[in-house]
Amino acid sequence: MAHRAESILRHLSPQETKAQEPSRKTQIDRSRLKQLLEKEEKMFLERHPKSRELFERAKKSLLGGVPMPWQVRWAGKFPIFVTHGKGQYFWDVDGHKYLDLCLGDTGSMCGHAPQESMDAIIDQLRKGTTFMLPSEDSIAVGEELQKRFGLPYWQLALTATDANRFSIRLARTITNRRKVLVFNWCYHGTVDEAFAVYDPKTGKTEPRPGNLGYGVNPNETTRVCEFNDLAALERELAHRDVAVVLAEPAMTNIGIIHPIPGYWEKAQALCKKYGSLLIIDETHTICAGPGGYTAEYNLKPDMLVIGKTIASGLPAAVYGVSEEVAKQVLKKVETDSIDTSGIGGTLAGNVLSLRAIKATLSTVLAKETFTRTIPLATRFNDGVQQIIDKYNLPWSITQLGNRAEYWFCPTRPINGYEAVTHADGDLDRYMHLYCLNRGILLTPFHLMALIAPTTTEADIDYHTKVFLDAVQSLVGKQ
Repeated sequence: MAHRAESILRHLSPQETKAQEPSRKTQIDRSRLKQLLEKEEKMFLERHPKSRELFERAKKSLLGGVPMPWQVRWAGKFPIFVTHGKGQYFWDVDGHKYLDLCLGDTGSMCGHAPQESMDAIIDQLRKGTTFMLPSEDSIAVGEELQKRFGLPYWQLALTATDANRFSIRLARTITNRRKVLVFNWCYHGTVDEAFAVYDPKTGKTEPRPGNLGYGVNPNETTRVCEFNDLAALERELAHRDVAVVLAEPAMTNIGIIHPIPGYWEKAQALCKKYGSLLIIDETHTICAGPGGYTAEYNLKPDMLVIGKTIASGLPAAVYGVSEEVAKQVLKKVETDSIDTSGIGGTLAGNVLSLRAIKATLSTVLAKETFTRTIPLATRFNDGVQQIIDKYNLPWSITQLGNRAEYWFCPTRPINGYEAVTHADGDLDRYMHLYCLNRGILLTPFHLMALIAPTTTEADIDYHTKVFLDAVQSLVGKQ
């Protein structure tokens, strides 16, 4: 992850970076860290000869050696190649078994190949996959989504990216406004308007570092402010040109950042005051409970999006709208031109996705799953915290439902800017490699763990042991 930290920190002056460093308790010897990292890199190469061979072969036919660019974002010199998975585990081509705490970055939050979902998916495969016609399952899915999230009307997409795009189009249509407001260093899939950051030095919205080939500079489409800053939110909304605020209820893609007490009650009121709609993106925050953060904390968004895990990892997403939004949309949409509206897609709402969603919601994403997995995330959180305390480390850990993450800073960040200034590429990479070499996969963009329904206390305790061993190797203590 070193390149992640470097790409972020190069946009900050040395003075700013230094100012963000915490007053350290136990110092990490950087020369020692470098030696340990080299040792782990060597171990990784020795353990994965077949993955290395496949990666070299893949580079001859796949751009960058992988079928999707992000699949190179791992701590090793190449990605490990997987053969199969079941529940909380998967196996690679070199025969190693892994405890999966990444779970496809939430896509497999239900665990790998959950039996109930697989039975339904296989049954539907035998009957057909897509007809561009509705099935009875679509009604059952809509009714279940109503109960969970509180919004009355729903539509299907293939990814949360698409669901966010479609929701933004609807918001612009009914508000007659162009701009979208997002929080600094957010992520909502490959939505052009969300690839923007706020530069505190210039006070301007700029393309996010790494943003490729944008057709329109996001400073023309997007307003950005820091999460948890109500004054900044009101300042941006007061321009009265924001069609919609697109937000995770708790930030996750720059790391877990909780809203401060009372934030969403006041933020929702500001949206109403200035005539802007609110989209809540629950794609990652579904970890908070069966109805996501929205149901757990009684939020009242105008629209809601969720993808990834909702179909047990099969490509699918949904977006819901309020009664008022639905009325406005139906008023403005012409049936004869609906297929060229920029909303929808030939494969969206296919019967296979619908069957998978129905099975997932009724089994592996039911309330009982969260009753079991959230205490396991607490066990993970407590085990890491005890070690941080024991060795007097300037680190911290935070939990959101059945998700937990450790940070290399003593105080958890409250916004995106604070999060990026605490990035430590070498430590990040070391902890990832140390865990990977001992059979644990963490989320590659963070030091984050997600708990599958089949994960056990023994699995959590194994991570705690590995974390302890990693810390002892860093500080040179037993």
